Amino acid sequence: MSRSSSKDIDPADPEQREVGQGLLDEEMGPSGSMAHLYRGEIHRMRFWRERLDRTTNWAIIVIAAILTWSFSSPTNPHYVLLLGGGILITLLVFEARRYRGYDIWRSRMRTLQKNVFAYGLDPSQGLEDQNWRAELSSDYRQPQLKITMEEAIAHRLRRVYLPLLTIVLGAWVIRITAYADIPVPASAAIGDAPGFLVIAIVVISFGALLFIAVRPRTWYAETELKDEDLRERQDS
Repeated sequence: MSRSSSKDIDPADPEQREVGQGLLDEEMGPSGSMAHLYRGEIHRMRFWRERLDRTTNWAIIVIAAILTWSFSSPTNPHYVLLLGGGILITLLVFEARRYRGYDIWRSRMRTLQKNVFAYGLDPSQGLEDQNWRAELSSDYRQPQLKITMEEAIAHRLRRVYLPLLTIVLGAWVIRITAYADIPVPASAAIGDAPGFLVIAIVVISFGALLFIAVRPRTWYAETELKDEDLRERQDS
């Protein structure tokens, strides 16, 4: 049986009334369907938050194991620490992709918090966004990623991975200086690759990640718990 088109709907017939009509009027309190919608967004956001935490836990466990093994014996090669840094960067990319998905659900949750619950608690402050209904409706009709991969990487670098990479870099420097029998840069050599080349690659790689993390930008991720001066509001 084919579905009836919108032209066949009789507005006078209560059984054919448009689904959702008047459901989210400003007079309506945050209850009923709105409450179920909000709980659903919270559940999905928490699921993606747990996925982020899982990747972070992997990164910490891997680095702890590599650091312990690297300094357990003077004969252990220093480049294992660089391998650990490469693993961290790989996990960073995975986590950034998950963060972009997490931001979809978090942005919806924050939209409801700011424009429904906050407004209901104190209407005198007005609405955060006058067009929030149209924007949220559009997002439900066609969900889209809201932040770039670079911004997601920058977020995770600031929160987790830049400190971890700094620890690995510091451990590697100690390993090729205090724990080496030959002077730098020869102590940084890996096989036929000369030490100065290895050092240059490490410095350039770390510098590129540092630049991504701290460069000025407009942050499009929905309000994070961080200093307000780190985020500029998206231009309307």
